[in-house]
Amino acid sequence: MAKTVYPLLFEPVLKDYIWGGRHFERLGRALPQEGVVAESWEIAAHQDGTTVVSNGHFAGQPLTAVHAELGLDLIGANNSWAQTRGKFPLLVKLIDAARPLSVQVHPDDVYALAHEENELGKTEMWYVLHAEPGADLVLGVTAGTTREVFRESLLSGRLDPHLHHIPARAGDHFCVPAGTLHAIMSGLVMAEVQQNSNATYRVHDWNRLGADGKPRPMHVEKALDVIDFDNVEPGVCPPEPITSEGGCRRELLCRNRYFTAERVELDPGARYLGNCDGSTMEIWGVLSGRADVAGVQLEAVRFVLLPAILGEFAVTSAAGATLLRSFTEAIQLDDVGNPST
Repeated sequence: MAKTVYPLLFEPVLKDYIWGGRHFERLGRALPQEGVVAESWEIAAHQDGTTVVSNGHFAGQPLTAVHAELGLDLIGANNSWAQTRGKFPLLVKLIDAARPLSVQVHPDDVYALAHEENELGKTEMWYVLHAEPGADLVLGVTAGTTREVFRESLLSGRLDPHLHHIPARAGDHFCVPAGTLHAIMSGLVMAEVQQNSNATYRVHDWNRLGADGKPRPMHVEKALDVIDFDNVEPGVCPPEPITSEGGCRRELLCRNRYFTAERVELDPGARYLGNCDGSTMEIWGVLSGRADVAGVQLEAVRFVLLPAILGEFAVTSAAGATLLRSFTEAIQLDDVGNPST
């Protein structure tokens, strides 16, 4: 029997972490009447949050169930390593940093597998949707920062000289490999593409209390194990032009072992033609404007998942749009079944 595949839409999962706000309402999102919303998990299949399909044959089913039924027909042969571990490979979310996030770091696959059971590591990418004047973020360490110096500064409460701050503006993007010390600061709304993981090691939380009135847990020793102290003062990632024809412009934002992310700009009436040929799923999101993605009408900021065996599809926009395209490429596996370096 032929499997049912079509573009999948989802109901987001909202997270009320203490640093969130109400800025998703600016994106046209209906939020709970009270409280903060820090993250909106748009496409997720994780034990900490799974989105539910909102359209078509699979409506009402969690993405985990759809993945279990479709397997590689959903995620693609390029993600055989993830299928072996029983994982959907990616997670897409929106972030509302009304207040600073903690200073933190994510492990890679090898460390996560050794210390966090079957959790994946976490390489991620941020795309800035909105930035208040003067907004910035922490990415990497300053020159001269070593593990020993960093530990001593943590104990003495003088960490800031070792945090590399970068201004952030709407339209900027940042590639954040596992092991990168980072903190999204206040006044930023972002879209994030990441490995399907929630493994986070905090080292500093600005001396604030959690919702329960207690300091949030720190993970200093694990963080010191995985921080890449060679990632010194990185800058804003410049986009790399790919093609520009027929009113369709593509730019490479990030390419790593786990995903490739592109910005696709369509002039009014322009068209992008693609093909999900079984190798990879594709995740498309409209960042501004409106677009038709494989027959699905999307407004900003909404995402759709195209199954790997969907076949040929088109992306069009009557009035023009900017979109984020994410997919996976063929990779080699190491001896524990993870993407190799």
